[in-house]
Amino acid sequence: MRTEDHLAAFGRDGGELVVAGIPLGRLAARVGSTPFFAYDRAAITARVGEVRTALPDRVGLGYAVKANPMPAVVQHLSGLVDSLDVASAGELAVALDTGHDASRISFAGPGKTDAELRRAVAAGVIVEVESRTEMQRLVRTGKELAVLPRAAIRVNPAFAVKGSGMRMGGGPQQFGVDAELVPALLGEVSPADVDVLGFHVFAGSQNLRADILVEAQARTVELVLELSEHLHDEARYVNLGGGFGIPYFEKDERLDLAHVGERLGALLDEQLVDRLPEAEVCLELGRYLVGESGVYVTRVVDVKESRGEAYAVVDGGMHHQLAASGNFGQVIRRNYPMALGNRLGDTGSETDAGPVTVVGCLCTPLDLLGDHVELPRPEVDDLVVIFQAGAYGLTASPTAFLGHDAPVEVLL
Repeated sequence: MRTEDHLAAFGRDGGELVVAGIPLGRLAARVGSTPFFAYDRAAITARVGEVRTALPDRVGLGYAVKANPMPAVVQHLSGLVDSLDVASAGELAVALDTGHDASRISFAGPGKTDAELRRAVAAGVIVEVESRTEMQRLVRTGKELAVLPRAAIRVNPAFAVKGSGMRMGGGPQQFGVDAELVPALLGEVSPADVDVLGFHVFAGSQNLRADILVEAQARTVELVLELSEHLHDEARYVNLGGGFGIPYFEKDERLDLAHVGERLGALLDEQLVDRLPEAEVCLELGRYLVGESGVYVTRVVDVKESRGEAYAVVDGGMHHQLAASGNFGQVIRRNYPMALGNRLGDTGSETDAGPVTVVGCLCTPLDLLGDHVELPRPEVDDLVVIFQAGAYGLTASPTAFLGHDAPVEVLL
């Protein structure tokens, strides 16, 4: 997608970007400092509505809290989705604080500590088991608390999903139990020790290819049906993962959500309705629900030239927005969509316009936010806006590096 498309999604007031109906300069004054992240709650609500419309009625919608764990964002989404998925005790606390039904909270991730397992079992959430030893510790925790743990097996499938930004299934993985080992694991536990509800299969993230996602979901359903034969009771929980991508770069095309929903509906009708009638089927989405709702805003503090190249130095950087620097999952670095939010449509003079490299305030060459970006020549106090900043921004970044202040986050 072009930067112009991202600008259109937010709107403008003359030459100024508008976020959630507020002109950028006024928003910066309201926040009180730069850098900051701003998230548009109406955009989040609209995206959830789009997904609901596209998905079959039988499929529940879950939010992966790790995508954006800001408490206000999670609180907002808790009233829109069917379930919440967490990956730490901290995220679990945020999810429980929303008042969301604990039985519809799942806890995934390798390396859960004994303390985390105790909190999860005591709360009554679904623990998505990632290994044989974790299952053993879960059973022990349940006995210590005199509470029957609720669990699902996170499965590492033999297949990988092509086109994913991050591969989280197929081959050796730290995630989940290898599919061929699941039957033996299920044979080791008793329904009196742990209530195994079903399975979670998540093979990859950030996929823009509907055909690939459809194929992955078909193979996932086939695998779940095979493994369900080894459960003591009928499967009641089937988490098909997510992996829906959003367009970050100029040549990226939007995911054909309608096609995914249509094919998933047919798949469930053909495969699951009769064979697993009691199973609650869900998709777990994170980035797709919140990623496009957010912007990262940082102020130009210096402009300079170095041997013929123009640089804009901003008061933010990779310690807040690691992904935009290319150091969070990119193999070949590409620029996130970016604009001067207070000078939209300003092309400048021929001598002032041209490629500008936008760098952060950290003392490392890795702190590169925009490499040779076509912008009006920046001036001190201009506001640089990075789009697609609603997911994996602040909490996915090395905020403690060099001791700078943390940015503000606002939900508008």
